Amino acid sequence: MLAVARTALERYHDVTVDDDGALTFAHGGVVCALQGLDLEDGLPVLNLTCVVAWDLPAESDVPSQVALGLGEGLFGTARVIRGDAGWDVTWRYAFPASGLDEKAMGTLLMLVVSGASSLRAALQPE
Repeated sequence: MLAVARTALERYHDVTVDDDGALTFAHGGVVCALQGLDLEDGLPVLNLTCVVAWDLPAESDVPSQVALGLGEGLFGTARVIRGDAGWDVTWRYAFPASGLDEKAMGTLLMLVVSGASSLRAALQPE
């Protein structure tokens, strides 16, 4: 399943294969990692984690903005974490991957990373 995902992603991005087999790439300033696992025999799942923003000002109201739907998308869940230097924001999506061909996989992955990129753009100060 990661091989299909890699081929699909390489149509749009430069993809790196990490030592653990994860695929990493960047989309619109968002760094993403795609990992695969078998939840049980016959149930392969892909987990896409995107780092949307980091070290956003601690005095900003990032958690409320995200909770109220800033950058809301159908394919992914935002998470806000208080780091040492401010707010960090990630975007995650996990899905069963069996039966997806390259075209379908590429479409789904681009929907997810587009949501992450939209959230990043909404969080950027003007």
